[in-house]
Amino acid sequence: MTRHGGYGTAERLVEFVRSLREHGVAVGTGETVDAAAAAEVVGFDDRDRLREALAASVLRGAGQRPVFDGVFDVYFPAAHGTSVSGTDDAGEPETPLQLRDALLDALVSGDDARVRALAAAGVDLFGGYGGAGRGQGGQGGHGEQGAQGGGGVAGIQGSGEASGSGSGMAARLSGWSAYQTLGQVRPQALRARLREAIRASRAEGLGDDAAEALAAREADAGIAAFTEHVRAEARRRTAELRGRERIARHAVAPQTELVAFTNATAEQFAEMRRAVQPLSRKLATRLAARRRRAARGRIDLRRTLRRSLSTGGVPMRPVMRRRRPGRPELVLLCDMSGSVAGFAQFTLLLTQALSDQFSKVRSFAFVGVTDEITHLVRAGRDEPEHLAERILTEATLTRMGMSSDYDGALRTFVDGWADALGPRTSVLILGDGRTNGAPPNLPALREIAERAGHVHWLNPEPMSAWGTGDSEAHRYAREVPMYECRTIRQLSHLVTRLLPG
Repeated sequence: MTRHGGYGTAERLVEFVRSLREHGVAVGTGETVDAAAAAEVVGFDDRDRLREALAASVLRGAGQRPVFDGVFDVYFPAAHGTSVSGTDDAGEPETPLQLRDALLDALVSGDDARVRALAAAGVDLFGGYGGAGRGQGGQGGHGEQGAQGGGGVAGIQGSGEASGSGSGMAARLSGWSAYQTLGQVRPQALRARLREAIRASRAEGLGDDAAEALAAREADAGIAAFTEHVRAEARRRTAELRGRERIARHAVAPQTELVAFTNATAEQFAEMRRAVQPLSRKLATRLAARRRRAARGRIDLRRTLRRSLSTGGVPMRPVMRRRRPGRPELVLLCDMSGSVAGFAQFTLLLTQALSDQFSKVRSFAFVGVTDEITHLVRAGRDEPEHLAERILTEATLTRMGMSSDYDGALRTFVDGWADALGPRTSVLILGDGRTNGAPPNLPALREIAERAGHVHWLNPEPMSAWGTGDSEAHRYAREVPMYECRTIRQLSHLVTRLLPG
């Protein structure tokens, strides 16, 4: 069997595909066989060719590429061990300043191989902790503290037992941190120098504005590339300590549609907002198809039997009762407190993009009291990134504090906007059901359910957390159907299934 890095090709590919599936990339048996055939043809000498061959074999959309690249870097690393490929020992940087100077030269010259080598050198010098590495980051408690503090920022840190090093405490705590490396190297400090160098070397003949734009764009891209190389290198080395499967599971960000709303970073929320329009088009198609099917109605038995006389009593062509279902009205009641606000904001943008599928869409938000925000959501289509901020500043959502009060919120909604509910109205309540000790006000929820045609509660918390602490979700779930809705994928499924066509 072909070997790669001391590991069987078939085993490596199977584990690679399994990791892709865990990150939400659907890879079937056929794609796996195609990937193996492609790897056999292109070989493992040219890593970039191997990457593209496997991507062409298993991916079905461009949105899956970031996840694929992250998992690929773990299972098919550029190098092994801690040696720095592409650097001259005599001129190898030893301090952050030397590394920044070398990085500046590499970025200006466009030498990506050298940039990768410098990223590896940076991790080797400054990214190790708990005994790993050979630079200042690997000495004493400084490196360990830096790694522990940076997991959520750079997304990469490692801790684990180095193979063959025994089971001592130092071995169990050793690892590699991209956050610690980037904190020492500070590539952002190069931005001004890099822009000037690029402008001087590549922007001849361009106007001032064009030259400045080119230099800024290339400088940002170069620093971003170095940062990603550092993260990939830290992932690779940590995978050698802890195992590829574990690191791929925890260090590679999932697809946007699988990111939990309550855990999403600002960058991930930006990706979610960009996904609103393509997702709304897909959901609109599904809802329209459901409406067409619903219009057929049930079989008209009398007319079917009459038509069957021409075929000897055999009902060859059933006659359907034609229905004329009107487009439903949609009301959203959204908790805008804490981490739930991100989930509510995305859902508001999505339903606004789907507004053509409903005869009327009205949106309400609350923290302690409820206020209508329909006009703010309509205006938010042009600047979606500021929607939550406008809602919190322009709507009257609280009398004191920013802790959710479902008692006051449900009461003010029923008292002030009961006329928004009717038999053709579908209500979506978006919130975690955490009342912060206030009464749950179940009678108000029952009144909403009695007045509306359908009521569904979408909860961004995992079902295992319902009823824990100050959560009244389990009590609300007895009054109206409640569904776990933590990701875009779950929301898409629920919108298609629950909303009438």
